[in-house]
Amino acid sequence: MRALVIAGRELRSFFQMPLGWLLVALCLLGSGFAFTNATLEPGAPATMRAFFSLWWFILALIAPAISMRLMSEEYRAGTVEPLMGAPVGELSVALGKFLGACGFLACCLLPTLVYPLALMVISKPDPGPIVAGYLGVMLAGMLYLAVGLVFSCLTASQTLAFLSTFFLLVGFEIALEAATRRWPDALGALSKHLSANARIADFASGLVDTSHIAYFVIVSAWLVVISALILRARRWR
Repeated sequence: MRALVIAGRELRSFFQMPLGWLLVALCLLGSGFAFTNATLEPGAPATMRAFFSLWWFILALIAPAISMRLMSEEYRAGTVEPLMGAPVGELSVALGKFLGACGFLACCLLPTLVYPLALMVISKPDPGPIVAGYLGVMLAGMLYLAVGLVFSCLTASQTLAFLSTFFLLVGFEIALEAATRRWPDALGALSKHLSANARIADFASGLVDTSHIAYFVIVSAWLVVISALILRARRWR
């Protein structure tokens, strides 16, 4: 319950500052570019698979911008002491911050539903892969936000938290792709298991694999726990 209170406060705070609305606009700009260039091609099949394949990079930009302030802003403003001094455990704080960020990401995704509606007007796409694609994007976004939460717990600098998260997410995907191209037999399967981009592609094709869901949920949960441990370590320093 305490985590939900913190989550609600965090979600409201995004809409009370210009940064929140800027992130919504950037999400719409990026998704609009992906939709018009990857989906609305003459003679292309009525599918949003290419649209969702570009979302890992959009998330790699949006998620760090959302998560960078979760704890860094508390450190900078000096409000972390009252927050941690309240009868709230570190795990409740970390979980509440994470859920608030996930709620805001869902709000950013909500306006993009106009794109599949527009596609349905001009063609007859299969709705199953579209629903699965959005599920994959949201799950990958949760993972990226959890990574960003860890870095936000480590520093009072929002800029450092953003850059650390962004370069880790992008660098990890690029390294996996490069390694797979060089050693396709040895690392092909491993890359698919570790790459969020590859898992989003499976969702976009309509494949709702429970192992993918478990991967995103379990890794995100572990990262939230790590964030709570960092908060505990900072409290007793």
